[in-house]
Amino acid sequence: MTLKKRKQPVKSLARGRPPTVQKPRSISRKATRGLINSIHQLEKKKAQAAAKGDKAAEVAADAEITALGGIEKYQQASLQGQRNDRGGDSSRVLMEWLKAGFSASGLTPNKSVRMLEVGALSTTNECSRSGFFDMERIDLNSQGDGILQQDFMKRPLPADDTQLFDIISLSLVINFVPDAQGRGDMLLRTLEFLKKPHTAAPHGAFPCLFLVLPAPCVTNSRYMDEPLLERIMNALGYEKAHSKTTQKLVYYLWKWTLRTQPEVTIFKKTELRSGSTRNNFSIVIRSSTG
Repeated sequence: MTLKKRKQPVKSLARGRPPTVQKPRSISRKATRGLINSIHQLEKKKAQAAAKGDKAAEVAADAEITALGGIEKYQQASLQGQRNDRGGDSSRVLMEWLKAGFSASGLTPNKSVRMLEVGALSTTNECSRSGFFDMERIDLNSQGDGILQQDFMKRPLPADDTQLFDIISLSLVINFVPDAQGRGDMLLRTLEFLKKPHTAAPHGAFPCLFLVLPAPCVTNSRYMDEPLLERIMNALGYEKAHSKTTQKLVYYLWKWTLRTQPEVTIFKKTELRSGSTRNNFSIVIRSSTG
């Protein structure tokens, strides 16, 4: 209770930094999951109301999100999930996949690999500490120094090759986009920021996209499963290099090969599995990838 009164008036981004500097009070796993799921659902409700022009419903949903603590509370819950006693941060999986290639390619920890981390919550995750990456971190609501407050979908396109990246991380980001076409647009936009394969760092995985989703988005959705996700990614020119599924999360490393389909590729929202216990996660692509 005291924590809420102390944090609400804080406006300085430098003071709203991760728990490595000022550790928030712990809440249970169940409460953490409940808060994250509630805000996800309300964001979807808000987006649907906006699409229908229902201003009253949009304002009501926004008020409910604010009552739960808003994006700040959501990020606090997400940060707590990155603690080692809660399973750690997702970039540990990425580093497990990349380590052998670093050694084989002769890359050393000299920050020569450019990485864009979208939805960054911390500056001290496994990738940040490894020394291999020249990190650029962005988030809609920056939690501290070292994280630029920026919407990836509004980020200026690279002016030249020096502003391109070897790897982009979208860890638990796509699922927070409230509508299916917005998720597809975000995946399409990653192609604008990756280096071409022949100019990327000398590692077999680059250029690539690290994608993490809640497992039910793929394993229990009416409109999404593993084969469909792979077809979507292949249409964008990505090939699956690694994947891992746990009870809670699915992790993917997609290598960009530039081999996109020559025609306009459309992926609609189509039911694949029925059942009242399914969720409605989906990805819609309506743009040309050629």
